[in-house]
Amino acid sequence: MPNSKHILVIRLSAMGDVAMSAPVVRALIEQYPKVNITILTRGFFKPFFRDIPRVTVFSAEVKGKHKGVRGLYKLAQELNKSHFFAVADLHHVLRSKILKLFLNSKRFIALDKGREAKRLLVSGEKFEPLKTTLQRYVDVFDKLGFPVDLSKPTFPKRVALNEKLLELLGRDSKKWIGIAPFAAHQGKVYPLDLMKQVVEKLTADYKVILFGGKEDRDPLSRFENTINLAGKLSFDEELDIISNLDIMLSMDSGNAHLAAMLGVKVITIWGVTHPFAGFAPFNQPGDYALCADRIQFPKVPTSVYGNKYPEGYENAAGSIAPEVVVTKINRVLASI
Repeated sequence: MPNSKHILVIRLSAMGDVAMSAPVVRALIEQYPKVNITILTRGFFKPFFRDIPRVTVFSAEVKGKHKGVRGLYKLAQELNKSHFFAVADLHHVLRSKILKLFLNSKRFIALDKGREAKRLLVSGEKFEPLKTTLQRYVDVFDKLGFPVDLSKPTFPKRVALNEKLLELLGRDSKKWIGIAPFAAHQGKVYPLDLMKQVVEKLTADYKVILFGGKEDRDPLSRFENTINLAGKLSFDEELDIISNLDIMLSMDSGNAHLAAMLGVKVITIWGVTHPFAGFAPFNQPGDYALCADRIQFPKVPTSVYGNKYPEGYENAAGSIAPEVVVTKINRVLASI
């Protein structure tokens, strides 16, 4: 392609963050027809970019042959064969900083994580919305000379489900609600007894599909009249199903971002974290985020990632009544 530009995008880990980069990459590709992109990330995340043209995924084996400084040098030698016009570091950690030293490209812009602003937010000194993670990604490409407009996003079409998945999910005409009840840290999880009340109300009118890892299979079995997908399908198959949901109910977790990057409406529940930190899922109205009561839990957000919170805050999300969750879902579905 004449005058084409090849950009290396580094976003090595954190499923939600990698998923958030997908709408930005999609918009970049659409708005710059002569740009090609290589995503350097974990091979597991390759399906995030499966339908975006002119995008390839290079698998970083950071626990294998690319481990340590020597491994990163070897990784750089492999990448340098592609002669990248520029490098967009959407990760900005020690590993990507070391990798930069070995890459041939002279155009290298790294993500500004806004650490000081986030520190002020979680310390309680300034309770105000920060720049979103997606905008921080956009800023990187802007500095490279590729401004990206996210105001009119496009999303992949719903995947036509194969017979295996149709047999698993059934063929009735009910609307589909995906629910991902878990998160990496307890402080971000809606209490399961309250979630059970939510599920019981929703299954009366809708098909409820539960998402989680293999380790979540037994806890999710507590929910009746649902379809429990925990640990049963490949990642590609789960994404196929998520693309067919009418709505996703998720904690502040990766599943929210998976659904959002596929154009699904997402209701999120926030415990000790808060959307002000910039991690709300893409293209969702502000009132789709249901947050813990800050009168009862005035220190929220206690951390950016939910890994730190004072005693007594582990069930902060429980200050959101099940009726509030169900009412929000019903209203959103009624508008579809």
